[in-house]
Amino acid sequence: MLASTGQRLRLEITGIVQGVGFRPFVYQLAQGLNLTGWVSNSPQGVQVEIEGDRPALAQFQTLLQGELPPNAAIATLKIIPIPTQGDQEFVIRKSDRTGPKTTLVLPDLATCSACLGELFDPENRRYRYPFTNCTHCGPRYTIITALPYDRPHTTMAGFPLCSDCQREYGDPGDRRFHAQPNACPICGPQVALWNGQGEVLATGEAALGATVAQLQKGDIVAVKGLGGFHLMADARNPEAVGKLRQRKHRPTKPLAVMYADLAQLERDCQVSPQEATLLQSPQGPIVLLRCLANPTIAANVAPGNPYLGAMLPTTPLHHLLLRSMNGPLIATSGNQANEPICIDQQEALQRLEGIADAFLIHNRPIVRPVDDSIVRLMAGEVMILRRARGYAPLPVAKLPATLSECPATLAVGAQLKNAIALNLGDQIILSQHIGDLGTPQALDHFEETITSLASLYQIKPQQVCCDAHPDYIASQYAQTLGLPCQQVQHHQAHLWAAIFEEREKSSEEREKFSLLTPHSSLPPLLGIVWDGTGYGEGGEIWGGEFFQVMGSKMERVAHSLAFPLPGGDRAAREPWRSAMGLLWATFGPDFPPLENRDRQQQALIRTMLTQGVNCPQTTSIGRLFDGVAALIGLGDRNSFEGETAMALEFAAEQTETTAAYPYGIIPSSPMVFDWRPMIIALCQDHQTGIPIPQMAAKFHNCLIDGITQIAQTIGCGHIVLTGGCFQNRYLTEGAIAHLTAAGFPVHLPQNIPPNDGSIAVGQLIAAAFARASKP
Repeated sequence: MLASTGQRLRLEITGIVQGVGFRPFVYQLAQGLNLTGWVSNSPQGVQVEIEGDRPALAQFQTLLQGELPPNAAIATLKIIPIPTQGDQEFVIRKSDRTGPKTTLVLPDLATCSACLGELFDPENRRYRYPFTNCTHCGPRYTIITALPYDRPHTTMAGFPLCSDCQREYGDPGDRRFHAQPNACPICGPQVALWNGQGEVLATGEAALGATVAQLQKGDIVAVKGLGGFHLMADARNPEAVGKLRQRKHRPTKPLAVMYADLAQLERDCQVSPQEATLLQSPQGPIVLLRCLANPTIAANVAPGNPYLGAMLPTTPLHHLLLRSMNGPLIATSGNQANEPICIDQQEALQRLEGIADAFLIHNRPIVRPVDDSIVRLMAGEVMILRRARGYAPLPVAKLPATLSECPATLAVGAQLKNAIALNLGDQIILSQHIGDLGTPQALDHFEETITSLASLYQIKPQQVCCDAHPDYIASQYAQTLGLPCQQVQHHQAHLWAAIFEEREKSSEEREKFSLLTPHSSLPPLLGIVWDGTGYGEGGEIWGGEFFQVMGSKMERVAHSLAFPLPGGDRAAREPWRSAMGLLWATFGPDFPPLENRDRQQQALIRTMLTQGVNCPQTTSIGRLFDGVAALIGLGDRNSFEGETAMALEFAAEQTETTAAYPYGIIPSSPMVFDWRPMIIALCQDHQTGIPIPQMAAKFHNCLIDGITQIAQTIGCGHIVLTGGCFQNRYLTEGAIAHLTAAGFPVHLPQNIPPNDGSIAVGQLIAAAFARASKP
């Protein structure tokens, strides 16, 4: 290539530009346009110096932004004219390792179509190789140990490339040009099947065949994947499913199912085009789908649930297993209840002892556990319920310009569905789903995630923020760090996260978010935050909250009527306690007894309510759901979070009634949604034998009507719905329909969960506001 006599430009590029074939893409653009210079990874992203004729440079800039590789995205592009140097060629330089680490780490990506084609091509040298990958797919976040993203900074450092793989790695025309996890059967990781004692039963191809044989006979196999182990079993075999439930102490919670392909999945579930796109996306999440009548899977996979969490294989290893099985497999997290998933084979042998009959392992180390993500469609949009593989750790929100000088901040999240957050400049990075912090193993995972993410970006937090609940483990941890600590009210954190999540915004949405400017003359935004529990400003339990937001100010303007919760947190596991609290608040001390409940136990609860012993007041809509479900006979115990509330939702979907129970509005300040007329009418319906679906639907419709009336009474601009209760499709889609009909634009979280998985994001934003307001 001839030296240029035109112009030279320096490009500093940030965004998703490492691990996606971006440097090879730049190289090929430059070669095609006869430009010289170089491209290099840096801790901030990618640097380019490019030289040539001005028209070619202009075309290069256009193509750079218009023809990005799959999975790549440019966040910022800074172009600086510099003196020409007369380079003779364009090259990929070794990575620059100096400066702050601000480039984005890419999530793990599902196997691409090109690699899948090679996997099942008998003539290809990677035929049936379980670790096939390229620049468009494969492990990223789970194997990276440091930035910039180069092979020595991954767990593939221990697998030197063979001559064929090295040739691919150095060939600009190859799909594996600078693919850091590149491997083949000669030089890459290998699989083995172990028994429960860690003894090798088979290796390589024989291990795959033996695994399938064990699954087909009804055994449970722990399979090491991208971010940890799955516990896998034949989804068509009720005995195998029952054995897994018994061993994992998971009596009724739905189990996720992995299908070989879309055609196989469509035999069991309705799949819309949008849902098919999600299933086949590089993120490859579990998608909640409506089941068809008479599916091929066993009835005890998701008992009493009209939806199924379904996914397609996301690694070559899983593709090989599913193709050979010729039927779907249970693919549930490889862990004990409330513990993180296992990532190491020795750890799995110990922690999954007594659950798995065998272990399909491999020797590529996993740096950090990353579970499967879960999504569903809600009102025609994607709602993330669990944000992990395929999504984490990409940024989810951006601090407003007025807060862009916020120092490095750690947000430790909530007690349940924990995830932590850090700010990288003005970008907020949300970790993968960590889970409930109720076990020592979960706490270890929580602390390791903080250390790992901070180390990866070389962030040293200058302040920390946490939930205001003094008993949350994460909040107690925050107090031990010796940093300035900002406590943030739980439901306000929910709302800040939903308001500031980073999305592709239409012009209408940009206008909506401009309502947060302090001097706007438009009506303020109304946030409705409904969930199971959260520490209120006075120490009571909140969960049915309405906030007005203007600028950095958030005011509680309405809430659900409070009622006593006998036993406090025990009520979340025993919904009949919430039912008794509702009856007490509605009818007084002489409230009617519950059916099918021990009278002596009820007498004890009456005494607690009368004396006010261990009966905290709550405005929680989640506990309202639990109590109503118990009152109409849908269950008096939750074996998993929200079980009876889900049963109430599913019952409501069985009827098309638009009737609603009555309610009241108490015009106090703040305003109060009074559900007591609903409880009176519901009890009357139950006594007269009204079908459960009718009562369930009328309950939901009552809440929807109440939301709409409060919004109209308060007067507001746009409305944000968030909190765990808005994972309920009947409630959420009904509320959106009514609010939209009343003239309110409505926003749901899309890039973050509406549940406690996003609390850390809101904590960080609230802490930034609080710091900025100090003199």
